[in-house]
Amino acid sequence: MDRLKNLRKERGYTQLKMQMLTGIDQSDYSKIERGLRYYTFEQCKRIALALGTSMDYLAGLTDEKSPYPKSKN
Repeated sequence: MDRLKNLRKERGYTQLKMQMLTGIDQSDYSKIERGLRYYTFEQCKRIALALGTSMDYLAGLTDEKSPYPKSKN
């Protein structure tokens, strides 16, 4: 989960700030970052939104950090 930790640090966020932005308990978030726990789809979505990236980037499916454009629907 190096991508997750690196993005958080690039944004200048602490794990406590991520808790406030995502609603994921800081201790659970820490375990996710260290690879001791997997996040759910919903948690991944909230983390991606908080860090301004895509879920695909967090999953390692793309190297593009920028989020996808939002649909106009």
